Amino acid sequence: MGMKETLDQILSEASEQGDVPGVVATVGNREGVLYEAAFGERCLGEGHTMNVDTVWWIASMTKAITSVAAVQCVERGLLELDAPAKEVCPELGDIGVLEGFDENGQPNTRPPKCDITLRQLLTHTAGFGYDDFNPDMQRVHDVLGIPSVLDCKNRTLTVPLLFDPGERWEYGINIDWVGKLVEAASGKRLGEYFRQNIFEPLGMNSTAFKISDSMRSRLASTHFRGEDGQLTVYPLEVPQDPEFEMGGGGLYSTVQDYLHFLRMVLNYGQLGGNRVLTPENVVSLGLNHMGDCRVTGFNSFTKFANDAEFFPGMKKSWSLAFQINHESTDTGRPAGGLMWAGLANSYFWIDQSSGLAGVYATQIFPFADKKSFPLYLAFEKGVYSQII
Repeated sequence: MGMKETLDQILSEASEQGDVPGVVATVGNREGVLYEAAFGERCLGEGHTMNVDTVWWIASMTKAITSVAAVQCVERGLLELDAPAKEVCPELGDIGVLEGFDENGQPNTRPPKCDITLRQLLTHTAGFGYDDFNPDMQRVHDVLGIPSVLDCKNRTLTVPLLFDPGERWEYGINIDWVGKLVEAASGKRLGEYFRQNIFEPLGMNSTAFKISDSMRSRLASTHFRGEDGQLTVYPLEVPQDPEFEMGGGGLYSTVQDYLHFLRMVLNYGQLGGNRVLTPENVVSLGLNHMGDCRVTGFNSFTKFANDAEFFPGMKKSWSLAFQINHESTDTGRPAGGLMWAGLANSYFWIDQSSGLAGVYATQIFPFADKKSFPLYLAFEKGVYSQII
């Protein structure tokens, strides 16, 4: 079988068996699209067909776009990777390091040993965490009544650090702060900066924080898999009039649009004659920027995610925008591949050595879903089975 037949069979069988309500996926190379297809429904039981132009919440796949925007600002002299970030966002200078809780349950903090930098924020080594993945941060949120990051309230970003900047890797609100830095440096709201400097040049016409009428007519619903394994419709929508536009997870998009973004990376900063990054900075997007720190798995303290790690036991680091696998994966992706994911079980990868990129999307909680995540891995493996 060729690539289309192989991938169609993998995805359609999962949809027909009810493993996922609907799935949409695409693969491209530097020259164009190699595969795109959709199966199942946008919303379970409503009969609306999933299509390749279906709009979905890309969640933390937003992070890579925000990171590229920050690298653009570095190119243009608006930001510096290793200068104190508080020089651009003074609020970062007020954030302490959590040292525990007093007898009344209030958090104790101390000044950090060094200033937070943009490079540390981009690599998730600044010290910030997520309350969903860290019990101490969950306790801070509970004690102080701090809203979830999904509420897009500025107060959420005032939480303390879990460790001194540069000490280790911890997944958290780092890229939301990067979005704040991009706004402060550019003088533009984050979504407007994206539109002018990334979306319009790359032809990403169905990607935005605010869901347009056209996008809403193609929007997939989110779903939740219960402990019994059954899927139910579970509507969740990022605030459409937020205090801050969530650079760490607020965008809606399509697999077609997101592949444009990935193919820009494959083409070293340009697509269709429009350049958004220099070739040198795209090369930098594929290099380790966290030194000896390493990406680890995370334990979940929320119903929206399972405990998760990509390729357990494998050495992984972080570039200025992506996780890097330092060894070949069992899907066929060679060492040096780039990837990340979104909370509702969407995933992507970039492979410069083979010139391939892929996007896979479902809209299911919890993250690392027991059906959707293996399906993504089977999809990626199916791609590589056709090119080796």
